[in-house]
Amino acid sequence: MPRRPASIAATLLLPALLTACGASQPAPPPPPSAEALAAIAPQPGADRAALARATDALFTRNDVGGTRALLVLHDGEVVASRYAEGFGPDSRFIGWSMSKTVTAVLIGLLVADGRLALDAPPPIDLWQRAGDPRGEITLRQLLQMRSGLRHQEKADPVYESAEVRMLFLDGRDDMAAWAEAQPLEHEPGSTFAYSTPTSVILSDIAARVLAPDGSPEQRQQAVAAFLRTRLAQPLGMGSMVAEFDRAGTMLGGSMIHATAPDWARFGEFLRARGVARGTQVVPRGWVALMREPSPAAPDYGLATWLNRPSGGERAMLFADQGPADAFALIGHLGQYVIVAPGRRLTVVRLGKTDGEDRAALVEALAGIVAAYE
Repeated sequence: MPRRPASIAATLLLPALLTACGASQPAPPPPPSAEALAAIAPQPGADRAALARATDALFTRNDVGGTRALLVLHDGEVVASRYAEGFGPDSRFIGWSMSKTVTAVLIGLLVADGRLALDAPPPIDLWQRAGDPRGEITLRQLLQMRSGLRHQEKADPVYESAEVRMLFLDGRDDMAAWAEAQPLEHEPGSTFAYSTPTSVILSDIAARVLAPDGSPEQRQQAVAAFLRTRLAQPLGMGSMVAEFDRAGTMLGGSMIHATAPDWARFGEFLRARGVARGTQVVPRGWVALMREPSPAAPDYGLATWLNRPSGGERAMLFADQGPADAFALIGHLGQYVIVAPGRRLTVVRLGKTDGEDRAALVEALAGIVAAYE
């Protein structure tokens, strides 16, 4: 019998040698469940089983809170869709702080119309009095959360927190008036301070432009009509609705509602640089500005979170894993619309996740985005 070359013999013996030495290959991942696989399109543009496992984690892991809706869109097509029991594509979900990004787009429309200027003080009479240092605050600084106003978000105790006081305590009847009356804590433009009252100020600015000297009812009607005709209808977001306070100011920092498919349409609109259904709804340059890092916070643009290191301990997305061009709307209790333009991807997750589980939720969402590497 002819002798086998040594290299061939070694190759044939290698598995046995590895086993004998205690070495082993990593076990393959388990196959996804039937339920997980059923939520994935036949050709999702990524490994179907891997995507099924990644999306299933949002519903089965015990450390990510409760996911109520999950949509993944690739190249504009829904490739994963799943809802918790009791929820479906017609369920409206509160955006919480995702509402801030919607408000920023409304402001962008008014800037594009020539009715507001990005680097000029906004039309707030209280700030325009002689000697008031708040008169130096610009619209851009408000959008980038660096106004300098004393708005302490998530204070301890909670009843001292700016958003709680404004929404539920002494500011609740006229929220913009309360937010605008707060003094400066920092020089305008110098310091990033995430603030729900700031987005209510932006909502008030929109009402002042659209209904000057209007009654609360007129202010509400004007802003609601603008939201509907200039944004919701062009995007096909028939479910989008906003809440207003007694002064007729839109609660643009937290209380805009829409279905999961409509939140996905908003993400796709941003991915398409302001285009929806073939129409340039907001200028491309405005969406580019929304994704440009703030001078005071490298992970924040114009009311938009960026997948970049914060320069500190804050980690809203997954900058260590990429992609660098990803950005997101992020809301209280784990609301996410994540857009990764380079991967032609939009991910919507809606549900309820407490603060201690947020890091695990972000890890799970990163797994979905990673499926499209």
